[in-house]
Amino acid sequence: MALSSDYATGSAVTTTTAATFIPKLWSDEIIAEYEKSIVMKPLVRQLKMTGKKGDTMHIPMPTRGEASKKLSEKQVTLAASTEGEKIIVVDQHWEFSKMIEDIVEKQALTSLRRFYTQDAGYALARKVDSDLISASNGWDSKIDSLGGNPGSSADPHVEGNALEFCDQAFRDAIQLLDDADVPMENRKLVIPPSARNQIMGIDRYVSSDFVNGRGVVNGKIGELYGVDIYTSTNLTANAAGEKPCLLFHTDALVLAEQMSIRTQTQYKAEYLADLMVADMLYGFDTYRPECGVQIWVKG
Repeated sequence: MALSSDYATGSAVTTTTAATFIPKLWSDEIIAEYEKSIVMKPLVRQLKMTGKKGDTMHIPMPTRGEASKKLSEKQVTLAASTEGEKIIVVDQHWEFSKMIEDIVEKQALTSLRRFYTQDAGYALARKVDSDLISASNGWDSKIDSLGGNPGSSADPHVEGNALEFCDQAFRDAIQLLDDADVPMENRKLVIPPSARNQIMGIDRYVSSDFVNGRGVVNGKIGELYGVDIYTSTNLTANAAGEKPCLLFHTDALVLAEQMSIRTQTQYKAEYLADLMVADMLYGFDTYRPECGVQIWVKG
């Protein structure tokens, strides 16, 4: 229903048009749904900017130094300082708003408030996930699962030449991270549902060692080769119907939150309705591009 800002003459009731903030329950429900629905955020490097001013964050990017031989009766050799920095622009301000009229809330069989708070949490989680996934386009490595020159457009499992997910592709992607000296711990694989369907046809992926009798937690479905595997519906297809799978270390991507989910609610007497607005402010980017690999599969 379209909302007009033109009020009937003489209809204002000043004692009831003042802001009335609805209890904290709204905020708790939205945050709970956001945390339940989001997949990528817990897997990447997170930086908090809460309470800080400015719209950019400077993140140090130190390179690894080398050991020096200690010579007898000689002073130590100072490691060369080769630090760089990554600048994250915090310019992503997204919101989800709903207005629920009193009559609708009263006549609904179940609480519409709960439905819309869940919808708000899911929508904001999906947006953050999609942004982090888009940043994976800045990674260095391209998968080459069947030999040839990595990075070539003729290689399988690169965009434009996708195949079904296979164990060889996964192992080759792991090797690319190994060759780049990416730490073994904190590696993750995020796949679309179509790839999950494909890998469930691989025996070792459905063994008890992989499944381990655990339920899905924030998209996590198992573990293989020491890599936790997650599924996300936000890995969307390109024009050719291909979808990326993402193998990466925590440092491959960065998320800087200046304002986590903020929920504001107000009773609008002129509409006899509750207005609910949830918003957040953040920035994101590739952090260490050598720490991630895309594996393109048929959607």
